[in-house]
Amino acid sequence: MRLVMFHPPGVPMERGWVGRIDGDRVVHLAAQTLQSFFTGGGAAREHASYPLDGSVLLAPVLNPPTVRIFDQEEQFAFANANAIVSPGTSIDRPAGAATVDVLLRPTAVIGAEEQLAGFTLLAEARAPSLPPPKDRDFALLLGPSMLTPDEWVPHGFGWDAAAAFARLNTALAPGDLIAGPPTAAAYGLGPGAGFRLDGAPLGALTGTIS
Repeated sequence: MRLVMFHPPGVPMERGWVGRIDGDRVVHLAAQTLQSFFTGGGAAREHASYPLDGSVLLAPVLNPPTVRIFDQEEQFAFANANAIVSPGTSIDRPAGAATVDVLLRPTAVIGAEEQLAGFTLLAEARAPSLPPPKDRDFALLLGPSMLTPDEWVPHGFGWDAAAAFARLNTALAPGDLIAGPPTAAAYGLGPGAGFRLDGAPLGALTGTIS
């Protein structure tokens, strides 16, 4: 199932609606967020459908409890959950940063009972001239869609092992994000530069640097 948070053409909403993509249409599902959709069993009453063309796709999880960035299965760094923004957003360069790098990472979304509910894309913005951790504390683009594991699982990374390590001595909550190693990147982006990072079959994350 391909899921999104969206708002229909001409009906802007900050939070948006939960939707299921069906061909060239988006079917509105009766859930407040994707987290509530999954904790409710992954089923919801269907409302009207809208054309996908012209609908605005938002970050699938607008307010994740935590964001963990993995470069190895048992090594992660926490990222700023308040830095999540939707696809197509203009990224403000941090003070003191001449350029920005953007790293595309396939990302697991935690659902009910600490299980992997689906996969989306995360574009992690970094300012290489700034010292850690402020080099990665300002923008995380998420989206544009999410696929459930029965449809697609990104290869080349141990998602179950990473989730098990993440929950060691703690608990995972619905909406937690586990981002895997980068699969694509754009480097040295200055003011006015745009980027498009493709992550088939989920689509592409786009944005600009301001």
